[in-house]
Amino acid sequence: MASEEELFASVDALLEEEPQLPPPAERARLREAAGITQARLAVALKTSTQTVKNYENGRSEPKSPRLEAYQRLLKGWAAKYPAHTSSAAPAPVVAPQPEVPGTFTGSAAPEQAEVAAPVQAPAAPAAPERPAGSATSRRPVAKKAAAPAVDPRFPHGPLAVLDSDGSAYGAGGIVLDCPATTIPELVEWTLRESGLGAAKLNRYGKDSDPLIVLTASAAVKLGLPERLEGHEQRRSLRLPEDHPVVKQVMKAKWQLTQRGFGPWARIYRKAQGRERQCVQLAILSWDALDERSWPGVSEMEPADIARMLGVYASRVITPRGSTAVSGLELMTALRPPTKAVRDEETGNWVSGYNAGSLGAEPMDPAPPEAAPEHPVVVNSGWTGGFLNEEAYQWVRSVQTLSDEECTLPFAVGLDLNTAFLAAAARLVVGLSAPDHFHAPRFNPKIPGSWLADVSHIELDPRLPSPFTPDGTRPTGPAWYQTHTLAYAQELGHDVHPIEAYLRRETGAYLDPWHDRLKNAYVDTLADLGVTKDLTDVEFLAAMEQHKQNDPALAAVLVAIKATVKGGIGKLRERPQGKSYKEGETWPALSRPTWRPDIRAAVISKARVNMHRKLNNMVKMTGLYPLAVLSDCVVYPSAGESPLDFLPYAASGKPQPGAFRLGPTPGLAKLEGVQSMLWAVDLMEKGLNPARHIKGGDAVLDEGE
Repeated sequence: MASEEELFASVDALLEEEPQLPPPAERARLREAAGITQARLAVALKTSTQTVKNYENGRSEPKSPRLEAYQRLLKGWAAKYPAHTSSAAPAPVVAPQPEVPGTFTGSAAPEQAEVAAPVQAPAAPAAPERPAGSATSRRPVAKKAAAPAVDPRFPHGPLAVLDSDGSAYGAGGIVLDCPATTIPELVEWTLRESGLGAAKLNRYGKDSDPLIVLTASAAVKLGLPERLEGHEQRRSLRLPEDHPVVKQVMKAKWQLTQRGFGPWARIYRKAQGRERQCVQLAILSWDALDERSWPGVSEMEPADIARMLGVYASRVITPRGSTAVSGLELMTALRPPTKAVRDEETGNWVSGYNAGSLGAEPMDPAPPEAAPEHPVVVNSGWTGGFLNEEAYQWVRSVQTLSDEECTLPFAVGLDLNTAFLAAAARLVVGLSAPDHFHAPRFNPKIPGSWLADVSHIELDPRLPSPFTPDGTRPTGPAWYQTHTLAYAQELGHDVHPIEAYLRRETGAYLDPWHDRLKNAYVDTLADLGVTKDLTDVEFLAAMEQHKQNDPALAAVLVAIKATVKGGIGKLRERPQGKSYKEGETWPALSRPTWRPDIRAAVISKARVNMHRKLNNMVKMTGLYPLAVLSDCVVYPSAGESPLDFLPYAASGKPQPGAFRLGPTPGLAKLEGVQSMLWAVDLMEKGLNPARHIKGGDAVLDEGE
């Protein structure tokens, strides 16, 4: 039997093998007891804020030499703040969350539950060890806190970024070995060994296909050119059909979609039963990730790109192309067009309409809702005018400026957070085909397009008209979306439509889309230090530096905003290419989501929301705007802060109905500050101060 001395020596040897850290919850308690933020600790450890969060929720463990430094710090804090004297609150106990159709659950990818709600949700477990004979993790897997089980089909998350040395960087910090040297081998490895993919977002939907992002060097190693040249438009980039890689794909019995092998390539075989066989590739050096939507991506390391895209995939959707494409795909993923229904006659299960969706077949718009080149317009000879529901691009006439306004020193710009997303909340839209009515009675609850004359309505010239995008007064009858005419009624005016195209079946189609993107936006801002509980002063300070806290997460925030705007824009995608002729169909028309009436409803409601706030600001403060551009408004101000002119109650709380500061969709943030002289000079030149309030050369044509 071993002696006490031998046992102690054995235990001491174990202790010396690796420094021991306290449990994740205790690490967080000690840091909070010391009054240190996660961001400040990240600076001390020379790592990112997200990594510190991972240490404190059990998703990852530090490696040497950071491990020893972290242990030393925690030991020092433990001596100062022992557990029995600490005032820090214990870690919250989170009840299991039920699966709700249309929302993300923790069953899809390793880090999804934690990423989707970093404070409230329990930490997700690490990717399990790979089975023998498959790709293995390069890094040791740390023990994790208890969490809901991941989908066993996709243990390594939704995507990976492949570098030329065969390292495939996944979400959650994992690194897989990918032995592929050709594109067909890469596809086979992804489907059979990688453990990549994501579960469907709706019970009637489809799982997300795995995404492999190729670095420039990885693309070259796999036989692809580093760059594609010869096309003016990025969307036209693709390999020629006789390229060796395309031939390899075809020889291996794989297929490419009609888009061919471009920046976003989909390689597939026909599904066998329920098993989909499809992999999507994104080639970074072919500009698959646009810098406007993913700022800084060209400077990021593969692991950071994987983390950035992994967060986006868990909170929004696995990217399917541009952020605009992903925004549109998210609508369908959350509201699948069909579901399995039992045929009463045969007893067999068949595909049937999924209530609340747009259905599986495209639908012709009403003529006034269509673009002038649409076949419905050209073939019918329609000359009755079109809906013009667009975002504001309005500049106030300098003649309406008072002496008092001109003497104010500053022009301050406010930007509404994701204004289109806020407008999509509880928005009732048409689900069926339009029916034509003559001289109908106006009903503000029926979505559709109405021909009416509101030119007799006289409003203050210091405010834009709510009925036109350029803010000018209408000159006669015109087509309007329901929300625009409902607002005319709200302002106290009678509405008598001449004719209308209305839809009998209606529903809040965009509600799950709104909810998912709102949560993604708010959660990502919170990760960057901008939370709902901040005072207005703290909010403005946090917004000034939130992008510096974590550039990868800041890029995710930009991508979420681009997903909103791009997704709404795709509802009315116009024909592309110089060879297009009026009256011809174009690819977008084959989608059930080509719905210009829904786009018009969102923009109409957003513009009405803006005007309502402008009107309330006049009532509460007497202030009139200088200019409006979509979701940005510029006001004259005595100070450089929105706090100098926004209305507050005697209690200090912001007044409801006017512009309010905050991190949620529809609330405002500071867009920029310039001098009043600068703003007036632009206004005199016919330029829009709201477009340039952030700074830059205002002489450049703003494209209005």
